[in-house]
Amino acid sequence: MLTRLPLLVIPLILFNAALFGLTGGDDPFARTLFTVEMMSGGTWAMRWADLLIVIALLLLFVEIMKSTRVGAVSIVDHLLSTLVFIAYLVEFLMVAGASTSLFFTLMLVALIDVMAGFSVSIRTARRDINFGA
Repeated sequence: MLTRLPLLVIPLILFNAALFGLTGGDDPFARTLFTVEMMSGGTWAMRWADLLIVIALLLLFVEIMKSTRVGAVSIVDHLLSTLVFIAYLVEFLMVAGASTSLFFTLMLVALIDVMAGFSVSIRTARRDINFGA
C-alpha cells in the first residue's frame, strides 16, 4: 500500500508543517542548517529550503524508478502523482505563504514526476506490443 503512495507528497507535508505549524512569524526555510568552510576560502551554507529541495530531488529519482513498473499499479501511481501535482498547483495559486520560489521549485519537481511517469510508461508499453508472429 505504501509503495503506491506518491513520495512527493512528503515535501508538500513538510512545507505545510513548517509554514502553518512551526513558524514563529519568520520564514522557517531561510534559516541556516549548517555552514562549511571551503578550501577556496568561501563558505557554503545549507539552508532548510535547500535541504527540502534535495529531499524532493531524491524522492523524484525514486518516483521515476517506480514508474518503470507496468500494470494496474503503475496507472494508480500515475493518477495519485497527478493529484499531488494538482495539490501543489492549487496551493501555489491560493495560499499566500506558498507563493515562494521554494514552493514553485517543489511544484516543478512534482510536474516533472507526472511527465516522466507517463513518458516512461508510454515508452515501456510501446516495447511490449507485438504484432504478428
